[in-house]
Parts: sequence; structure tokens; C-alpha cells
Amino acid sequence: MTVEYSGKGDPARSLALLWRTSEKPSRKGKPELSVARIVQAAIEIADEEGLQALSMRRVAEKLGVGTMSLYTYVPGKPELLDVMFDTVVGETLRPADVPEGWRARLEHVARENWAMYLRHPWLLQVATTRPVLGPNVVAKYEYELRAVDGIGLTDLEMDLVVTLISGFVHGTARGAVDMAQAERATGVSDEQWWATHAPFLGKMMDPGRFPLASRVGQAAGEAYQAATSPERAFEFGLQRILDGIQVLIDSRRA
Repeated sequence: MTVEYSGKGDPARSLALLWRTSEKPSRKGKPELSVARIVQAAIEIADEEGLQALSMRRVAEKLGVGTMSLYTYVPGKPELLDVMFDTVVGETLRPADVPEGWRARLEHVARENWAMYLRHPWLLQVATTRPVLGPNVVAKYEYELRAVDGIGLTDLEMDLVVTLISGFVHGTARGAVDMAQAERATGVSDEQWWATHAPFLGKMMDPGRFPLASRVGQAAGEAYQAATSPERAFEFGLQRILDGIQVLIDSRRA
């Protein structure tokens, strides 16, 4: 699997592009181009063909222009990827009327992140340990921090809670995306795979030798009709994380 890293481009040029401080107008006689149009085409390619298909040449082909014409607007692929990331992050819903209570607010944050990854699976291939400091990323961080502002956490704990939720969603979304991609790649659904393999597993997994694996695995397989259920893992794990945060908050009030 291809892994790309955010923040690989020139910092000054990347930030200028992210915040649109130096966008050049289209030249007369040339097809109408803009950073927004180039980025949208790149996102569509990544959504439809995967991140491994993304290149400046492929974007130019999709737009029907020469590859070199893109460099008038975007310095290169690293900077393009940063703007793509910042753009799709801007799709997350941040209603002015936030849900009542920190728990409901964090649930909303988690579900919006989950939906974002399912819409744009290639995001899971972008390592953001060096974050994209674009306007949408910053606005999203601000909104998510508001979910836990004023509930008794320190500033550092607020950041760690947001990071915890983000990391959890990232992991469970990867499972959901992997399952969907496996079905497309093999032409076999999870239900079909399980129906084929379950009888063999039942014969090979000796309850005398593997009592827990046999019992729990059978129960899980019957419930999921698959080897696993990312959606159930997401719902279960999210509630347990929120329970843990509640314990921390309550400890401050004791």
C-alpha cells in the first residue's frame, strides 16, 4: 500500500497555496484553471482510482491540459496532496448549534471523521504526523476542541482526547475500507466468504484445544457473517472511550 507523508513540500509555498495567498489568474487563451479546479480533479482521481494513481500528469489528463500548465498554480505533487487533504477535511459538518453535552459532541466528531474516511479512503494512506496547517484543518481542530472545552480537562488533556478520538476512528475506518476493497478486488462478499470458510473453521478449530477461540469465534462469525465487523467495533469502541473520559471527568469532581 502506498503511503504518502504530509508536509513534504516547501513550507512557504505549501502554506501560501493552502491559504491561497498567491494564486495566479488563468492566462488568456488557455482553459480556465484554478487551484480549486486542480485539487477537485485530483480528489476525484484519488477517490476513484486510489492514491497510487495520482500524479501531476494524470490530473492534467483529466483536465484536458498540458502537465506543465498545472505548475503555474501548484508547485508539485507534495503541495497538491496537502491541499487535497485540507479540502476534504473541510467537508466535515460543524453545525453552529452543537449537540447538547460533551459526550454527544464527541460522538458527532467521531461520526463525521468516520464518514470522511469512507468517502475518501485514500486519506488513510496519508501520514499526518506532520500536520497540514491549512485553514480547514485548523478550523476542524478548533471545532473538535470545543467539544471538550470547559468540562474540567487541562489544555493538554483536551488535545489528547481529540487525538484519541481521531486515532480510534482512523483505525476502525481502515478495517471498513479494507473490507470494501477486498470485496471489489475479489468479487466475493464477506457473507459469501464466511459461508464458504465457516464449515472448515468449525472442523479445524477443535473446542478441546481452543475452547475460547472456538466459542467466541463462532458467536462472532454468526453475528457478523464475516470475520469481523468494523461498524460494530466502531460503535462499541466509541462508547467505551467516552465512558473512560467520563471517569476522568468525574475524578476531578470527587
